[in-house]
Amino acid sequence: MTYQNFSLKQLQDIDAAHHLHPFTDHKDLRDAGTRIVTHAKGAFVYDTEDNEILDGMAGLWCVNIGYGRDELAEVAYEQMKELPYYNSFFRCSTPAPVLLAQKLAQLAPDNVNQVFYGSSGSESNDTALRLVRHYWALEGKPEKNVIISRKQAYHGSTVAGTSLGGMEAMHGQLGGAVPNIEHVMPPYAFELKEEGESDHDFGVRAAKAVEDAILAAGPEKVAAFIGEPVMGAGGVKIPPESYWPEIDRICKKYDVLLMLDEVITGYGRTGEWFAAQRLGLKPDTITTAKALTSGYQPLSALLVGDRIANTLVEKGGEFFHGYTYSGHPVACAVALKNIEIIEKEGLVERVREETGPYFANALSEKIAPHALVGEVRSFGLMGAIEIVKDKGTRERFAGGGAAGVAVRDAAISENLMLRAVGDTMILSPPLIWTRETIDMCCERILKALDKAQEKLS
Repeated sequence: MTYQNFSLKQLQDIDAAHHLHPFTDHKDLRDAGTRIVTHAKGAFVYDTEDNEILDGMAGLWCVNIGYGRDELAEVAYEQMKELPYYNSFFRCSTPAPVLLAQKLAQLAPDNVNQVFYGSSGSESNDTALRLVRHYWALEGKPEKNVIISRKQAYHGSTVAGTSLGGMEAMHGQLGGAVPNIEHVMPPYAFELKEEGESDHDFGVRAAKAVEDAILAAGPEKVAAFIGEPVMGAGGVKIPPESYWPEIDRICKKYDVLLMLDEVITGYGRTGEWFAAQRLGLKPDTITTAKALTSGYQPLSALLVGDRIANTLVEKGGEFFHGYTYSGHPVACAVALKNIEIIEKEGLVERVREETGPYFANALSEKIAPHALVGEVRSFGLMGAIEIVKDKGTRERFAGGGAAGVAVRDAAISENLMLRAVGDTMILSPPLIWTRETIDMCCERILKALDKAQEKLS
């Protein structure tokens, strides 16, 4: 039985009767009815009404090589025929995760040589939290277990991931977070920079909030600082250039481990394989997922630095942690082929040298002048558009995100998929986008802004 045997209304009714969606007001969704996406090709997705929608979010930050790549389907099929599954327990492994781990070590910063697999970024952030605290216990400092994170950060939706993140709405529904996690201000200059403060000084001040939290807890109790190089799901918040060097200095000064969450920024989105390389950082852990397989299979890889890995091996004994699907052979085979395609087509270099700069210029020249736009910003192929009522004062519209929803809905009506985070519109296109695709995106954004302006005025 295939979906072609059902009408859109039938599919929507079945969806409403049985399917609980992530991050959704289910009553609102069921009143409106779901959009049923049926197929995709290249940079576009298609729904049951055969609308061709330019995907400005690469699925959910992940489909870096675009849709419909036969190579990934074929390698998954061949792996399924040969060995569809075996576990990584019982002193066993399979070829695909072994070879993928080697490849990831080659691509990662030179202090990172070990990999622990999961099925999602949320899972791998759970692993990172446990591994960091276990490391300090093995080093004879079990009291060194406080993690410093940031408000508005997103690190996943498991209990540990939600606790590490800084989303107040998620915390409100958690009913008890993992203890010893502190949150400080994010490096969000658009809303938090003081009048007359330079970007450089704001970056230093935002980093100092981390240092202040370390000193308040006591450096002897702080295990690590966790952060996304660019805060993705929180609204593509790009720190000033002064921020990360200062964070790196602070972590080294107080012997605090550095955990980077590159679930979004990994595998080429920033113009390097990992944002750590663009920022000149050598983190102790790097959480990756999403574009590792371009979303074609669920897979995550926690990249573990030598400092932690060496202690785990030499002093750790058994690490009581793992997942049924750790190192799933089909997912790992798909990841290897995905990375091969990114390399062969030069997508990382394209983002760095061509499409990333062109994307930044297009947002600045075409989108920034619009009356609803308070700021545009980008980092590689990640972008944000701040929606405001008044460009001069940056006053927001009333309604706590209603303006962002208006722009999002208008964009979808113009066959462009982008996302609203409050009144910040965010973009994360597939790395296969060209200058022509970027131009198409900007044309549709402008039409959406005009439609939303009529509704909001």
